[in-house]
Amino acid sequence: MKHTEQIIGAIDVGTTKIVAIIGKINAAGKLEILSLARTESKGVKRGVVQNIEEAVTSIRTAVEQAESKAGIKLNEVFVGIAGQHIKSMQIDSHIHRDNLEEEITRADLQRLEDDVRKVPLDIGESIIHVIPQSYVVDNEPGIKNPVGMLGRRLEGNFHLVIANMAMTKNLEKCINRVGLKVKLLMLEPIASAEAVLTEEEKEAGVALVDIGGGTTDIAVYHDFTIAHTAVVPFGGNIITEDIKKGCAILHRQAEQLKIQFGSTFGELADADKVVSISGIAGRDPREISFRNLAYIIQFRMEEIIDKVYFEIERSGIIDRLSAGFVFTGGGALLRHLPQFVKFRTGMDVRIGFPGEHLAANTPAEYNHPMYSTAIGLLLKGYEYLTKNNEIMHNNSFAFINTNENTEQQENNPNENMTKPKENKKKTGFLDSVRRTFSELFEEDDTQM
Repeated sequence: MKHTEQIIGAIDVGTTKIVAIIGKINAAGKLEILSLARTESKGVKRGVVQNIEEAVTSIRTAVEQAESKAGIKLNEVFVGIAGQHIKSMQIDSHIHRDNLEEEITRADLQRLEDDVRKVPLDIGESIIHVIPQSYVVDNEPGIKNPVGMLGRRLEGNFHLVIANMAMTKNLEKCINRVGLKVKLLMLEPIASAEAVLTEEEKEAGVALVDIGGGTTDIAVYHDFTIAHTAVVPFGGNIITEDIKKGCAILHRQAEQLKIQFGSTFGELADADKVVSISGIAGRDPREISFRNLAYIIQFRMEEIIDKVYFEIERSGIIDRLSAGFVFTGGGALLRHLPQFVKFRTGMDVRIGFPGEHLAANTPAEYNHPMYSTAIGLLLKGYEYLTKNNEIMHNNSFAFINTNENTEQQENNPNENMTKPKENKKKTGFLDSVRRTFSELFEEDDTQM
């Protein structure tokens, strides 16, 4: 099977939503989304499963809807993972090769990676990603791909993504209970980056910031490689909670206020405009100023942006991020976010949409920052399958009604029929002519 013919499934398990997505890469190299289903997430808090039964119900609902829309039965899926338990580290490893005359092979690179996976970790931790950044061959640094070169000492610099083993097992358990196998767990900001970043940005240096409901995920790129990944345990939900408490309103009202009238920059909000919120249980309505609402959001966003900036400083390359920030995720659509971040950090900012990688006939609603992770999971999944020359074991099936089934049987030449379709039509016509003439003669005989 060609990789372009493979149907790939992925699940984004978030704090506020579960997204199940099915797609394939078309002949033009673009992602064709066959179906996408989004349901409310329950049992997940800040990217971590806290109630297995509720999470399984939410995941099952999304998967069944996606399968029904696409007419595809999934068996294996790529799954995104995030949460405060995620951490990263840089590590070097080296090997000595026996024969100087033999070329460096992919087996040598695998030996390096296997050696890196032996690094001691804290109890209960496991490595989910080993990402090569650069190689050194006989003290010659900065080599991206040493395969085919000659050398005795091979050294590699790797970026490790580490997760809590119990958290990953709980997530896998939820997917398995739905009747699916996890093909690969993937850090969500890496998937989001694949969906929204350009190759020029990855080369120049950029920080991808995905603002979700429970967490804000970060991936820093420079010279086409990942320099740092991190997860900040705050997202859009905590802003909603601040609005709820600050305005003394219901949670759904606070969420609606944030989406429709919220701004991250108090100075840019209109001080003369107010919005009226219906009172609780027949009480008098409340009037909330646009500017007061904006300042509530701004105070929390200042904390989130400061934590993001701190994580980027930890990467050690903040001065080399020529492309600045790219924000994505549902929280990235808050009004005046680019202006606020640029004012706060002095760095360039843009909002990332996944549309660049999508096929031309993709529905417009799928080109939304909230779907960046799900779309990125499909893109990275295709890359993984191609690199490892693997296939997804997903079987297609048709959802058809009785009428469609009858038409399908009539049009299928392989069906066990007593006569071909053409003969059946001809015979039917002749029979009708004979019957017509017979009836005419019978009528004449009767009248006679």
